[in-house]
Amino acid sequence: MDSRSEISSFLTSRRARLSPEEAGVPLYSGARRVSGLRREEVAHLAGVSADYYARLERGKISGASREVLEAVARALQLDDDERRHLFDLVRITQRRPPRMMSSNRTRVRPGIQKVLDSIDMPALVQNARLDRLAFNRIARALHSLPPDGSGDQYNYATWLFLDPAAPRFHRDFDTARHDVVALLRAASAQDPYDRGLIEIVGTLTTRSEEFSALWASHDVLRHRSGAKLLTHPDVGDLEFGYESFELSTDPGLVMLVFTVEPNSPTAEAMQLLASWAAPPHREDEAGGNRIQAGTQDLTITPGRPLPDEKRKRTP
Repeated sequence: MDSRSEISSFLTSRRARLSPEEAGVPLYSGARRVSGLRREEVAHLAGVSADYYARLERGKISGASREVLEAVARALQLDDDERRHLFDLVRITQRRPPRMMSSNRTRVRPGIQKVLDSIDMPALVQNARLDRLAFNRIARALHSLPPDGSGDQYNYATWLFLDPAAPRFHRDFDTARHDVVALLRAASAQDPYDRGLIEIVGTLTTRSEEFSALWASHDVLRHRSGAKLLTHPDVGDLEFGYESFELSTDPGLVMLVFTVEPNSPTAEAMQLLASWAAPPHREDEAGGNRIQAGTQDLTITPGRPLPDEKRKRTP
């Protein structure tokens, strides 16, 4: 990643989206050639000369003090994620490029999997480039993955933009795509030498016009919390909240835990889905009678109803 070009594009995009009215800049008669702020208006708001700000916007950031960068961030009304992204980009220009290697973890420790399995709501672990690495059983059922964990590892961004099943799963599809690209954009500034991330962005840029357009917007986002509107082929529309937790013992990994409102239609649907996804009892210990569990594992395939024998299976 060319850090100077990234800084230039990011500052230009933030200036273009901010109107004079929003920035509190007086409007004078005469046509404006830009819809957003002019460079000299940003310079005035930041308390620097127009020439100096123009240098910053060209990516010539060396020597800029933290105070100046903070003033520019305030002038452009950057939110916390955007401000952090700007400083990540500046940090890249001030250090020697390391060897091209990934800092993204691709393995989940058994202890983390045990934590996932102890959560009774859908939960999963992914890294910064959105490689999904581990799920608990109910999350596998929600995402129509094999219950044995064999399908846990895949890249969520690639799936979201290239798999035709993605729009059917996400009722908030446009929001999901925007947020995924913004997460990847932020990750690219934190670890610009991650080969895996470079390959993902390259692939999606060439194969998806939607991804390319969103990538060019330079929007950024960090994992926090929010809402997800999903549709499961067997239990219908679902509405979740979610919380994200950075794993301090495993830097680079984030755990996402879905939440539901008690006694809501989603809560009832999840109870049903959990009963289908639960491992079958092999024996009734109290009566000593064996229960026929069938010969196939419970696998939920998008668009295909569960067989009756699996719907009726006693959890």
